[in-house]
Amino acid sequence: MAYNAVDRWINTEKRNQVAILYVNERGEEKKLSYYELYREVNKMANALKNLGVKKGDAVSMYLPMCPELIISMLACTKIGAVHSVVYSGLSVGAFVERMNNAKVKILITADGTYRRGKIINLKKISDEAMLQCPTVETVIVVKHTDEIEMKELRGKELSYDKLIEGEPGECECEPMDAEDPLFLLYTSGSTGKPKGIVHTTGGYMVGVSTTLKNIFDIQPDDTYWCTADIGWITGHSYVIYGPLLLGTTTVVYEGAPDYPDPGAWWKIIEKYGITKFYTAPTAIRHLMRFGDKYTRIYNLSTLRILGTVGETINPEAWMWFYKNVGKEKTPIMDTWWQTETGMHLISPLPSAYLKPGSATKPVPGVFADVVDEKGNSVPLGTGGHLVITKPWPAMFRTLYEDEEKFKDVYWNDIPGVYKAGDMARKDKDGYFWIQGRSDDILKIAGHRIGTSEVESAFVSHPAVVEAAVIGKADPIKGEVIKAFLILKEGYQLKTKLIEELNAHVRYELGPVAVIGELEEVDSLPKTRSGKIMRRILRARDKGEDVGDTSTLEE
Repeated sequence: MAYNAVDRWINTEKRNQVAILYVNERGEEKKLSYYELYREVNKMANALKNLGVKKGDAVSMYLPMCPELIISMLACTKIGAVHSVVYSGLSVGAFVERMNNAKVKILITADGTYRRGKIINLKKISDEAMLQCPTVETVIVVKHTDEIEMKELRGKELSYDKLIEGEPGECECEPMDAEDPLFLLYTSGSTGKPKGIVHTTGGYMVGVSTTLKNIFDIQPDDTYWCTADIGWITGHSYVIYGPLLLGTTTVVYEGAPDYPDPGAWWKIIEKYGITKFYTAPTAIRHLMRFGDKYTRIYNLSTLRILGTVGETINPEAWMWFYKNVGKEKTPIMDTWWQTETGMHLISPLPSAYLKPGSATKPVPGVFADVVDEKGNSVPLGTGGHLVITKPWPAMFRTLYEDEEKFKDVYWNDIPGVYKAGDMARKDKDGYFWIQGRSDDILKIAGHRIGTSEVESAFVSHPAVVEAAVIGKADPIKGEVIKAFLILKEGYQLKTKLIEELNAHVRYELGPVAVIGELEEVDSLPKTRSGKIMRRILRARDKGEDVGDTSTLEE
């Protein structure tokens, strides 16, 4: 992986091309060419070897979106170590759980990170976590902020800068079998206890590079930007590995989409001439609140392809993105995939006929279907379980040290296929419409209806910016809909609007959409990867313990 992503470019014309373009919310930037990245990765790889890291050892990163995170990951792949990136917004408990499960030998962390103008002290969190992580032999600390004092490092702590100082800029790649583990990544926990997803080397490399090339039509002159945090699978596959395997320039952004103002992203697109832009529907819906003011201020004409990832994008957000960001010229690649799949599975290609809200069809080489509980294909237009019927290159190989759960969760319910855990339907053209997680499906008077369809119906009303719905027990209907709504400025959830929304949703979805309760909220519980955590809403509504909320963005 390290050879194909970095080493092979340094004897080509790409040697001096920018590989990593790091930008932050304070307007600072750092550029690393492929040659500079090669040298930095080699220094870190040599340093890790000097610390006794061997092929198969686990190295964890608890770092902000910064160049050192990418360098550290690639240094691990170069020497055959397994990296396990922990999202830098996690609480101590969730952090410790991941570290101990992976039996991490080395931790690489930082003094702190910036978020919406504030500084988050990461070192303080990692110090507390290390009291409960007995397998960690060494902690490497990156100096990332100017405001946090790097007190004298003690015990097993080392400075990143001093560690790599004087290390050679050359390092041989460790030969890897196609099935050797590449990385371990824990799911965000939106469905409860996190699972350790194991991805291997050869198939993952083929899967992410092929899908990025085909779906985003990566060209030699592209400047590509995926806004995902590297702590999630989208960051692994489509911020780092996919772009570097294709020899493109990838933008790494540390900051919020609306800081210092809601034009932050559009300013970066204009400044660097971004050509391909990949983000989450939740971010789009958030920025919709501010209308078209900020998208008109900046020149977005360099954009050639847009993409979305995370949750299903509702048609209203799709149209806003297409009109205001893409200026009605740029196709939107609505990609469906998972941490477990490693790569895009259902997505349009740039030349496809697009239907707002549909991820269209499986990518070439992927075979998907919608089936009932027994594995039989359901009629067109009928909801069912989304399954993948044949293997694909970047599929995960197991859950770390939990082979039985791996079989039970994904393979045993419907034998012979991969059960994704999402519900979907196919239309007459064979286009897939993702309806939401199977445990989020509402059952109203004997009818099954997807949360994403109900939420989309709410958001199609001009008063609603964003919606999340859950099922609420009802003695007659079984369940009715409870909706949590973020309203546009100037609207209040009073009798007239409540009546309007009830009528609007029933008009959109039919009489099956029985609304029991509406609640106005300022924000929704979401992970940094953009998923709405409906289990949190269900627990709060019932007055129950909400469990681990450390992966929440809000």
